[in-house]
Amino acid sequence: MAIPSQFLDEIKTRIGLADVVGRNVRLSKKGHEHSGLCPFHKEKTPSFTVNEGKGFYHCFGCGAHGSVFDFLMETEGLSFREAVEKLASEAGLNLPEDRPEDRAREAKRKTLYDATEAAANYFQNQLAQPVGAEAMNYLRKRGLSDKTIGEFRIGFAPDRRDGIKAALGAHGITDEMLLGAGLIIQPDDKSRDPYDRFRGRVMFPILDRRGRVVAFGGRVLESASADAKKAAKYLNSPETDLFHKGSLLYAMEKAQSAARSGQPLIVSEGYMDVIALHQAGFTAAVAPLGTALTEEQMLELWKIVPEPVLCFDGDNAGQRAMARAAERALTIIRPGLGLKFAILPAGEDPDTLIRKEGPKALGAVIAAANPLSDILWQMEAGQSDITTPEGRGALQKRLEDHARAIEDPTLRSHFLSSFK
Repeated sequence: MAIPSQFLDEIKTRIGLADVVGRNVRLSKKGHEHSGLCPFHKEKTPSFTVNEGKGFYHCFGCGAHGSVFDFLMETEGLSFREAVEKLASEAGLNLPEDRPEDRAREAKRKTLYDATEAAANYFQNQLAQPVGAEAMNYLRKRGLSDKTIGEFRIGFAPDRRDGIKAALGAHGITDEMLLGAGLIIQPDDKSRDPYDRFRGRVMFPILDRRGRVVAFGGRVLESASADAKKAAKYLNSPETDLFHKGSLLYAMEKAQSAARSGQPLIVSEGYMDVIALHQAGFTAAVAPLGTALTEEQMLELWKIVPEPVLCFDGDNAGQRAMARAAERALTIIRPGLGLKFAILPAGEDPDTLIRKEGPKALGAVIAAANPLSDILWQMEAGQSDITTPEGRGALQKRLEDHARAIEDPTLRSHFLSSFK
């Protein structure tokens, strides 16, 4: 059901736009407006204004513009309804009653959040017990401090078929909730009992941009049973009402504020790379969740910064992932938006490079990142003998084909010109 405009106006009346923006931006009052440094792009001279009377913010530098609801949606990753709900709560207002099916759906989501949060606490507790000693030893060998382990809420799933089922069931978390949250599996033979999805694994909670646990990733340990090892080395939660892996990024809830404060927004390949980057001071690092970087994830990144840096592994698989990301980006880039690509030494990933050579070495790689157009040239140049006219012609044809995938005509013409 649409939220009545009168209700939205009442929220705006009760909640000051400058107060909400001021939580993220240091504002100075000038006449009827407030001004400050734009939270949506890097700038040294304030070009961001808040007009309380007219109810909008506007940046003369990057063009960002919107209402108090838009500001929450952009800065906290909320949907429109979530932004309205948050501000209505602050204003002491109750949302107009929704349809019964909407209320049922929301009630179900809340119980699923209860299940995932309880599971995260359970896994953390197990890591601290003797049963989690091997998992803790693995994390120590990877160079993680107690502080980092706690900040990322890393845990351990014991190698039991009924571990989480028994532990959470004792606290009122039903099998239906655990199934809905992707924490247990129901065999096709319904006469058999459900069993734990994650067994014998180091556990990494996956949070949404509001900081709520929505899913998990698990890394199997060497001592895990053959049954537990049947799945992949890294196993993610399945798609649920809370978790859509193609649109979420690991650690985005931590990275977004650091990126808006000026740190490079780095996209690496896996959980441990992200955690190692954060521990080394690169606190605006994220990763896709076991898949190639999707268009939806790129759009999420561009809500934070105009040019995130992809820093994938220096092996063949990493280079293929980089090439796929470059090709996907072409169909959705717009003027002012793009990707940069940091080329790691062969055989290295961010974690190993930091451990071998320190944060400065990784920082140098990030600083030397290449724009999308250069990466396309490097990708294609390696497939042709450019010492011959035939090879150069084939190279130019492939580059022009890439450029024609760009929908924006202005940007497409610039790419075509740069490839000549």
